[in-house]
Amino acid sequence: MKKISSGKVREIYEANEDSLMMVVSDRISAFDVILPTMVKDKGKVLNKISEFWFDFVSDVIPNHIITTKFEEFPEEFKKEEFRNRSMLVRKLKMLPIECIVRGYLTGSGWKSYQECGSVCGIELPKGLRESEKLPEPIFTPTTKAQEGHDMNISFDEVCDLIGKDLAEKVKNKTIEIYKKCAEYAKSKGIIIADTKFEFGLDENGNLVLADEVLTPDSSRFWPADEYEVGRSQKSFDKQYMRDWLKTNNWDAENPTPIPEDVVETTRAKYIEAYERLTGKKFDM
Repeated sequence: MKKISSGKVREIYEANEDSLMMVVSDRISAFDVILPTMVKDKGKVLNKISEFWFDFVSDVIPNHIITTKFEEFPEEFKKEEFRNRSMLVRKLKMLPIECIVRGYLTGSGWKSYQECGSVCGIELPKGLRESEKLPEPIFTPTTKAQEGHDMNISFDEVCDLIGKDLAEKVKNKTIEIYKKCAEYAKSKGIIIADTKFEFGLDENGNLVLADEVLTPDSSRFWPADEYEVGRSQKSFDKQYMRDWLKTNNWDAENPTPIPEDVVETTRAKYIEAYERLTGKKFDM
């Protein structure tokens, strides 16, 4: 097994010249730092939520999955440590952008709106409040930083990077996928405030959805029954962990273990998101 990438959460191995194994760990990161404490089963939850969404939008766009079935993995991956947290995927030529879509005004978008009435250069109506639903979802791409923060870029800059036709297609697909999934999630009591997608090109130049899709790590999930405009929202994602770190002035330079109750609450939020979205009990 040749490991070719080790990210904050995922390990990527080369299975053969045409395929990769993506393995999702139980690591959790916040503020661009991998925390010293793992969240049990988090990798399985993320992997299974992505698998669910890839299938859900397969009529909108093809994806990179070859198989998620343990018994179909290459022999060296038929070990319990890989079960339920791995997928065999096609190699793609990945696009050099993170495709972020925002349906609600929150996070850095809310901060930017307060300062200048726009988000990533996109002018928004006056008088919007924190966490308010936007008239239409907006496409706010970023660079892919190897270290530190991704940087916001304009749509024109995306066109310069990948060409106007492909940029238009990526933008349209990003918004189309978001709208379809947000409508479904709302029916399950979850508001998807924003998320990010990654795309690649296959050997024929076709656009393919890749990486992860609408997980609690790549998205903001809010409980719909507690949603209220004009304030920050409770969440099913790792915002709970972020909030605890901020409140307790956690020091990334001198990291200390996270209390067990905070870890368990975070785990429960991930599992609840999985169970609500898929309608299945988490028993892996």
